[in-house]
Amino acid sequence: MKKHKKTVLFIHPLGVNWMPGEKDMSRIANIMLPIGILSLAAWVEKRGHQAFIHDCYAFPMQDEEMLRVIRDTNPDYLGISATTSSFLDGIRISKKAKEVFPHIKTVFGGIHVSALGEKLLRDFPEIDYGVVGEGEESLVEILERDEQDFKGVRGVIYRENGQVVFTGPRATRLDLDALPFPAYHKVAGFPVQYKLPIFNYPRVPNTTAMTSRGCPYQCSYCDRSVFGPSFRFNSAEYMFELVKFLNKQYGIRHINFYDDVFTLHPVRLEGFCKLLIDSGMGMTFNCAARAEHLDSDLVKLMKRAGCWMISLGIESGDHDLLERHRANADLEMIRHKVELIKNTGIRPKGLFMLGLPGETEQTIDRSMEYALSLPLDDFNLTKFTPFPGSPVYQHIREYGQFEEKWELMNCLNFVFIPHGFTRERLEERYREFYRRYFQRPRILWSYATMLWRSPDSWLRFLTHLGDFLHIRNTFKK
Repeated sequence: MKKHKKTVLFIHPLGVNWMPGEKDMSRIANIMLPIGILSLAAWVEKRGHQAFIHDCYAFPMQDEEMLRVIRDTNPDYLGISATTSSFLDGIRISKKAKEVFPHIKTVFGGIHVSALGEKLLRDFPEIDYGVVGEGEESLVEILERDEQDFKGVRGVIYRENGQVVFTGPRATRLDLDALPFPAYHKVAGFPVQYKLPIFNYPRVPNTTAMTSRGCPYQCSYCDRSVFGPSFRFNSAEYMFELVKFLNKQYGIRHINFYDDVFTLHPVRLEGFCKLLIDSGMGMTFNCAARAEHLDSDLVKLMKRAGCWMISLGIESGDHDLLERHRANADLEMIRHKVELIKNTGIRPKGLFMLGLPGETEQTIDRSMEYALSLPLDDFNLTKFTPFPGSPVYQHIREYGQFEEKWELMNCLNFVFIPHGFTRERLEERYREFYRRYFQRPRILWSYATMLWRSPDSWLRFLTHLGDFLHIRNTFKK
C-alpha cells in the first residue's frame, strides 16, 4: 500500500473546568501541558506525516479564530483528545469544522473514548474514527489506510455499511524507550505559557513530563481504560536524556512528573536519581507516589537528586471507607510515610476525595481529623466523580444519586450525591474541610515562606489577588 503524507491538527478542547456560575480559576492556578497529544504529534512526524497542535486550554479562542487555524494548517484530519468534561466541546469543534471544511476527517481519542467506545460513534456523527487505548500506532494506521479496509487494524472504531465496528484492543504495547521525545516545540508559548499548580514548584521555567504508562492497582474511582492494568516505564537513561534535553533546549529548571505511580519501579528511579546527581544539573522535580512504594533510602536519594514535592493519594482518613475503594488502606503506614517525606526535607502533599460511595458525616469527620493530624505541606480535596471507565461507574446509582452531565464531571462538581446527603450539605462539608486545613497558623506561615521558596508562585498570586480573594470568600460562606 502506497503511503501518502498526511497532515493532522491535534486539538486539546477547553471544556468546562470549573463550577457553573463561577469564574474559571483552574486556568489561573494551573495550565498543564497536554502531554498526550505532544507524544502523538512526535510519533506521527517520526512516521513521515505532518502534525500541528492547538491547545484551547492554554489559548481559548472564538470559533472564527479556530476556523482560521484549521484553514492555515489545512489538515486532512483533526485529532481531538478529550477527557469526559471536555468531550462535548470537542464535538462542538468537530461539528463547526465539518460545516466549513467538509473534507476533514475527525479522529477522537483519550480516556472518554476508551471508556465508552462504540456508543460515542453511534450517538455522535461528528466522529469519523475513535481510537481506543494507546493511540500512536492506531492513529498512524488510520492515516495510512486512508479510509480503506480497517479489518487488520486494532484499537479503532469506525463505520462500515452504516454499522459501528470496533476492531478490538491492540495485542501488543509500545516500548516506551522507542518513542521520540514529546513535540514540545509544537505548542505555542512553551514553556512560559504553561503553569504548574501555584505553590507546587520552586523555580521557573518548568514543565510536565510522563515517564510511565498504566497502573497495576484497581482502585474503584480510577479509570484505567487507556493503558489498562499494565505498568510500563522508560528506562533511567531515557528519563535522564529527556530531562537534559528540556534543560538545554528550553532552560527548564523544574519538572512535574505526571506518572500515576512514579516510584513503582525503584531500580529505575534509583538509576535516574544517581544520573541526575552525577550530572550536576541542579534540576528539581515533583512526583506522585503510593506510600507503600517509599522507604527511607529511596526518599533520601530522591531528595539528593532534587525532589521538591511528593504527592500521595490518601483519599480518605476513614479506614473502612478507604478499604472499600482501594488496596492497602493502612492509615498508620501512610502517616509514617508522610512523616518520612517531611523529615527528609521534601514537601508532602496529601490528595483527598470527598463524596465517595459510602461517605457519611462520620467518615468526613474522621477524614478531616486525620488530614489535620498529618504534617502535610500542601493539600488538595477533590469532589468524587464516577468516571465512565472506573470500576464503580457500572453500579454507581446503587449508592446514591448520579447526574451524568459530562461537562461537569471534572472533580470540581458534586455530580454524585451519596445516600444520606444533599448536594448543599456536601458543599458545606467541602468548604469546612478546606477552611479548617488552610486557616491554621502553621499552614499560613508555610505559604508565607513561599515568598523565597517559590517566588514565582507569589507573583502569580498577587497578580490574580482579586480572583483568589473571591474564592476565599466563597469558602467562608
